[in-house]
Amino acid sequence: MSSQDIPEENLPAERAADEHAHAHGDVSVPDEKHPFADPGLPPHEHRIQDIDERAAKRSERTVALLFTLSMLATVGFIASFVTIPADRIVYIFPLGHISGLNFALGMTLGLALFCIGAGAVHWARTLMSDEEMTDERHAIAAEPEVKAKVLADFKQGAKESALGRRKLIRNTMFGALTLFPLSGIVLLRDLGPLPEDKLRHTLWSKGKLLVNMNTDEPLRPSDVAVGSLTFAKPEGLEEHDHDFQTEIAKAALMIVRLQPENIKDKQELEWSHEGIVAYSKICTHVGCPISLYEQQTHHVLCPCHQSTFDLSDGARVIFGPAGHALPQLRIGVNDEGYLEAHGDFEEPVGPAFWERG
Repeated sequence: MSSQDIPEENLPAERAADEHAHAHGDVSVPDEKHPFADPGLPPHEHRIQDIDERAAKRSERTVALLFTLSMLATVGFIASFVTIPADRIVYIFPLGHISGLNFALGMTLGLALFCIGAGAVHWARTLMSDEEMTDERHAIAAEPEVKAKVLADFKQGAKESALGRRKLIRNTMFGALTLFPLSGIVLLRDLGPLPEDKLRHTLWSKGKLLVNMNTDEPLRPSDVAVGSLTFAKPEGLEEHDHDFQTEIAKAALMIVRLQPENIKDKQELEWSHEGIVAYSKICTHVGCPISLYEQQTHHVLCPCHQSTFDLSDGARVIFGPAGHALPQLRIGVNDEGYLEAHGDFEEPVGPAFWERG
């Protein structure tokens, strides 16, 4: 009798497969008890790397090469960021004229990411174990035996991954993963120039004339009347300068003339000239420009949050949320009779002084 005459369920291979399926709870043919068929797993086929160590070595070198390329690309990213000017334009066919820095950063960062991913995929597909296994479902609260099994499976998986034995892959992978985050750290440098001690200095310096903001002319003591409020800027700062807004935000000055006998603070009197005092116009609360002056009390008021400063007493805070007094600029008169600064402010202007510098 030929094999065609033998019922399929009685064939040795079919009978063995059926016994294996029932032993593991799998059903290859649906019935009333098991309406859904389980096709089971296909037979496992060994890869060439599983049977040929030379092929495995070639795959190992390929993975190591990809991880090494990732490291080199990361170094190239950092080098490009440091060396290529931000305004350099290059011609790249077929993209045309583009930013050389952006092109270099994009290519090196993309290559670094691609090589890490490609190396991991090639490692998994050629060297890690690819044998599929099935396991029965278990309760969420695992029994001690299950926990022990999971730990054993993890150790077995780690062993089959060859991470310990394939040291070349392991070391180059760690190198690629260690270097790559440096790209993100380097990008933080592009948030803006480092402040250094710029917050502690303005354009005021010894000998700089006080220039009227409205007339753009140097000020003489006779130009400042008692009870008046005048705004000034440093000599040489013009509105068409590209950094005008940045510099005036620190150097803006308000000038008030008081009767010398009305000045209570000794240092304020010493730093003034014939009762003319010069204070920063920038409120020490959130940096609003102060513009309101009360002649009778010698108080100046910030219009934003009503912080009030007493200009007859060192510009100390007498009301409002400002945290400290306005910085004073020491002034005098030069040989030509113009008001001039005797240096810069002794402390940073504007808000958050104690957190600055």
